[in-house]
Amino acid sequence: MAENKIYGAIAAFKSDTEILEAARKVRLAGYSKFDCHTPFPVHHLDQAMGMKRSKLPYFIICCTIAGFTLGLLLQWWTGAVDYKLVIGGKPLFALEFATPILFEASVLLTAFGAVFGMLGLFNGLPMFYHPIFNAEISKRITDDRFLVSIEAKDPQFDATKTTEFLQSLPGAEEVQLIEA
Repeated sequence: MAENKIYGAIAAFKSDTEILEAARKVRLAGYSKFDCHTPFPVHHLDQAMGMKRSKLPYFIICCTIAGFTLGLLLQWWTGAVDYKLVIGGKPLFALEFATPILFEASVLLTAFGAVFGMLGLFNGLPMFYHPIFNAEISKRITDDRFLVSIEAKDPQFDATKTTEFLQSLPGAEEVQLIEA
């Protein structure tokens, strides 16, 4: 008979203040591979978890600059190099006439960079299934429960010690091990 692999441990809490305190204590206990699951956004939870700021805005600004530059090069190459048309003595390239294309190219690459950067590069999405759904208490995440899960990949994870630690957190109602 094959032994079930453990994904991690999970604890349920009733309120947002309890999960904020639990996240702080989990981080201070030295756990690094943990997550919080809430029915609505909880302010300052990212700080309590010790999360770093996302690199996505820097990626997006690079996409914006790339869109602007590519739009500028497209307008310059088309008007001044590839298809020279002198009409009424006007210059072959003028920034004023390139402005709509510059704006559109910037917005287009910014939007694609934001969507694909978020999905593919920074969030690891799409994930169509998560082992946390194996836990019975996870069914109440979208209703009225706040969950803290600690992954078995964490260097400090020990099934019994981690379960005891989660049970010792103030406000922890139910603690379970999650099968992978």
